[in-house]
This record gives sequence, structure tokens and C-alpha cells, in this order.
Amino acid sequence: MSIYAIGDLQGCYDDLLRLLDKIKFNPQSDQLWLVGDLVNRGPKSLECLRFIKSLGPSAVSVLGNHDLHLLALATHKKKYRKKEPTFNAILKANDRDELLHWLRHRPLLHYQEPYYLVHAGISPQWDLETAKKMAREVETQLQDNERYLKLLEKMYGNTPNRWSNNLTGNKRSRYILNAFTRMRFCDENGTLDFEHKDPPGVQPKELIPWFDMPKRQNNSNRIIFGHWSNLGYSEKNNCYCIDTGCLWGGQLTALRLEKKMERVSLTCPLNRS
Repeated sequence: MSIYAIGDLQGCYDDLLRLLDKIKFNPQSDQLWLVGDLVNRGPKSLECLRFIKSLGPSAVSVLGNHDLHLLALATHKKKYRKKEPTFNAILKANDRDELLHWLRHRPLLHYQEPYYLVHAGISPQWDLETAKKMAREVETQLQDNERYLKLLEKMYGNTPNRWSNNLTGNKRSRYILNAFTRMRFCDENGTLDFEHKDPPGVQPKELIPWFDMPKRQNNSNRIIFGHWSNLGYSEKNNCYCIDTGCLWGGQLTALRLEKKMERVSLTCPLNRS
């Protein structure tokens, strides 16, 4: 059995199939781990959702910010619908409700020794046991048939941008979601920055990539993440970024999770019209 972690798809279904052919993926014996953002901006978000769902236990996918936005749009369509035309095929599909129900029940964090799979990262102030607890706290809200509506309505915003054990209610849930699905840089105190998306080296001097934070509390296990296409493939401090910008004409990457990691990538077209 082989486990392959795969970077952000964002609707790039054809590229996914090419990559799976390249790695000779066998759903009967292998497993895919996806870092989230299955949908949005690319041409075949519906196909991506259907395919990953159809793999059953042969695929594990965590939630990304674009996946959460789809769920918010579907439940509060008057507020968001006009902004995301690439979601229309999903929202009009006959199996729409089944797909959205499946997506809503994906985790924010997946753990299998020695790997943690997340979309954007893990808050530097959290040790790994705390990270699992925080993920489960919000997953429980998302999977509740009544509470998820309020959560999706109140999740938008950049504050609070620093963790405190005293956070409660919507503020606490918003921070947890932002840390798992939107984080890139923070300052030396752990305050999250949501403005800068460039690769490290051109950001304001007070900002640090989350995985470079001094005294980061979650540095003992390997963390696999995506979300940061401008960073590209990166191996640093036990953290592996595998978003290599497929949507933007970069690459789609699969990372084979064996004792010795093996990276397999393919080049993706820029023009997807």
C-alpha cells in the first residue's frame, strides 16, 4: 500500500487524472490524502468533488478555505452566489445535496503517525494534541445539522488574529478555521497576517512563515499542507508544502509518504478555457 499526498486541486480534474495515471494509483491498495481546496476557479470543480467522494476510504481530504466558501455560498446564496461562477455546476447538480453533505463532513485535520495533514497550517501556539482538539471542536459544529448554518455565516473575518484560551463563541471558531485554512505569515507573537501571499523573502520584516516561528509548539511531527501556491514545494522544519500552483499553470504534486518521501509532479496548462 502507498499513500500519496496531493496538492490543491481547485477544480483541475483532468490534471488530477493525469497525475494518478503517472503514479499508477490503485484505489484497491493505495490511498490519496488531499490538502483541501478541491473546488473553485478551475474548470471542473463538480468532477473533482464527485471523483474524490467516489473513492470512499481510498481518499482522505481535509477542508480548505475554498471548500468552506462553497458550503457558505450554498447555505447563504443570496449573499455570495454572484461572486463565484465556477460553483454553478455544483449548485445546479442533481447530487448537489449529497456532495455538500459529504464535503461538510470532511475533517480540518487528519492524523496518521507520523503525519499531520492540514490545508494551511497549524497555529504555532498549539501543540499537536491541542490542534486535534481544536479541529474536532469546529468539525462538530460543521457536522451538526443546525449549528453549521450559523458557523458558516459567522466564519468570515480576520479577527481575532491571535490565539487565546479565553476566546469563545464565534470568535474562537473563526480563529480556528482561519489558522487551519488561511494562515501563511505571523509575527513573533503569533499574530496571524492575512494580507501577504508572496513567498518568504519579500514580506515585511516583522512577518515570519508560520513554520519558521521560534518555539513553535508543533514541530515534533511531519505536517503536510497546501494553500500557499506562491511558496511552491517546500521542505522545512518538518513541514511540507505541496501546493505547487496547478491552477496557475504550475504543477500538480503528489508526495509519496514512505520512509523516504518521493515527490512526483506534472506540469499543468495555464489556459483552462
